[in-house]
Amino acid sequence: MNNKLIIPYWEHFEHGADIGIRGIGTTLEQAFEQAAVAMTGVVTHLDLVSASTVVNIHCEAPDNELLFVSWINELIYEMSAHSLLFSRYEVVINDGQLSGTAFGEAIDPEKHQPAVEIKGATFTELRVFQQADDSWIAQCIVDV
Repeated sequence: MNNKLIIPYWEHFEHGADIGIRGIGTTLEQAFEQAAVAMTGVVTHLDLVSASTVVNIHCEAPDNELLFVSWINELIYEMSAHSLLFSRYEVVINDGQLSGTAFGEAIDPEKHQPAVEIKGATFTELRVFQQADDSWIAQCIVDV
């Protein structure tokens, strides 16, 4: 293993009318968590979202890429169906099964001033992989 310290982070990348979300971390779980933070960052400023509500997410898939799309789509469903925004995430992945926790609050349009509504994660630019420096990347395009 590379001894270089990798600090988990997230970023956006451009793609036509939609936007890419990318999470980078020292573990697969951190990459999934950071990509979810990037997803929230598409909608609003993260520092505006408190962590007063907890939602548990469970999904499974035969590979990491399908698991990632399932994770993001489950979060989008929770956001849409229950009018929530999340600011922090915890993920555990074991043998194709993901158990996650999303921390957030009800959407307050005046407080959060949502920029867009995310419709879903796509297979466009979908990649989940480990880099040469041992860090993990999880990314895809989200339809806005």
